[in-house]
Amino acid sequence: MKKGYLTVYLSLSLSLILSFILTFIEGARISVIRMEAECVADIGMNSVLAEFHRELLEQYDLLFVDMSYGTKSYRAENPAEHLRAYMQGNFTSSNKSIWPRKDWLSLSVDKAAVKELSIASDEGGKVMKRQAVEYMRNASIEGIFANIIGQAEEVENLELDTRDIAGERNRIQSQIDAMQWPSKGEDGEPEDVELDNPADKINEFRGNFVLHKILGNKADISETVIQTEDYVSHREKIRGIGIRPGFPDPEGRTDDLLFDCYLFDKCGWYGKELEKSFMKYQIEYIIAGKNSDQKNLESVVRRLIRWREAVNVIYIFSDTEKCAEAEALAYTLTAVLQIPELAKLVEYSILFAWAYVESLTDVKCLLNGGRIPFMKTADDWKTSIWNIVSFAGNIPDRESAGHGLVYQDYLRIMLYLEESQTKNMRTMDIMEMDIRMTEGNSNFRIDACFDSYLSDIWVSSIFGYCCNIQKRYGYD
Repeated sequence: MKKGYLTVYLSLSLSLILSFILTFIEGARISVIRMEAECVADIGMNSVLAEFHRELLEQYDLLFVDMSYGTKSYRAENPAEHLRAYMQGNFTSSNKSIWPRKDWLSLSVDKAAVKELSIASDEGGKVMKRQAVEYMRNASIEGIFANIIGQAEEVENLELDTRDIAGERNRIQSQIDAMQWPSKGEDGEPEDVELDNPADKINEFRGNFVLHKILGNKADISETVIQTEDYVSHREKIRGIGIRPGFPDPEGRTDDLLFDCYLFDKCGWYGKELEKSFMKYQIEYIIAGKNSDQKNLESVVRRLIRWREAVNVIYIFSDTEKCAEAEALAYTLTAVLQIPELAKLVEYSILFAWAYVESLTDVKCLLNGGRIPFMKTADDWKTSIWNIVSFAGNIPDRESAGHGLVYQDYLRIMLYLEESQTKNMRTMDIMEMDIRMTEGNSNFRIDACFDSYLSDIWVSSIFGYCCNIQKRYGYD
């Protein structure tokens, strides 16, 4: 009787104990399934980020994953499939040992989706700019900041002055034209007498193609031409969510200056062309946005001439000696027409023309690697009144002043004054041009590159359990 009692008690006890043990084991299995799924998801997502575009890193120090992987298929499904494959490979256990063992988890990836991509071209290129700015954070550029800001503020005022100067010059020329009338000859009949104002020849030169006149040998100018519609700034773009949540926008004066410094670190310009570059005058393209190197350089040169003309006009009208020379020449020219009231207008036109010729020599010196002071003194002025009288399209050579700004400094000012989004988009044009020249990257698109993403992963086990994992990963 006692033996039967103990057997029943033991059977009941063992069933309770066994239920507890099996429940504990099953709970442990569920926890391990979740933990392994999380760990493998981390491995898979990091593996996707490890597939960063090598050329973008080598040439521009930017970390982005190209979702096309060198093909013409620009779809988020491509990195999603890579993610699924990486995870599945880590879930599949190796069972080739001499002691076969059972997989107590038997996990597999049912679905892996990549969504909420932070694409390089999002928000007008701010995603790309954020990385570029972070790359430049530790650069020693404090001195550049102060110089560029001060010079840019002066140049912003010059932009207004150039319009005022052009308007005043045209007004004076109109008055001169209106006041010239036929003089009377010895027989009392009217006869046409030309004023022979040297400013007229110089004013006719203003509308001409000045680049080859300044550089001399036109063959040295790059002849690269692009189809702008092939690049990101002119085509329909793939869009993402913008800058990764939690990361600040690269806005403000400091970030703009850091980005400009990044451009000079990675791009070429006239006088410092890069062998790897498709367009040789890359900084000039970012400033002007034309479809050829020649047009971009011409645009920058014309703008530079306007700036130099503005400061030269300001100086020459304050120089009493040069004003006296121009006045003497004006009275000599107008004496033939016997219109003394015309002399003052002719004097002004000569001074404007003189400042323009001086500006051409300044720009020629800058393009040859010289320095020109922003505001001049009498010692810095190089052309004479006879350069104006004998002007025939020939631009005098001049030596570097030894102090002042170089061509690169003026490019920095132009970049600083350029609208931020325009710079971002044209910079990405340059990146596409250069990377497409490298092996295996002929289909490269910067708007197919992302630096962070959100994954949505479903993992299941043959034991009937499944879990959903959502994670956001990116480059910090």
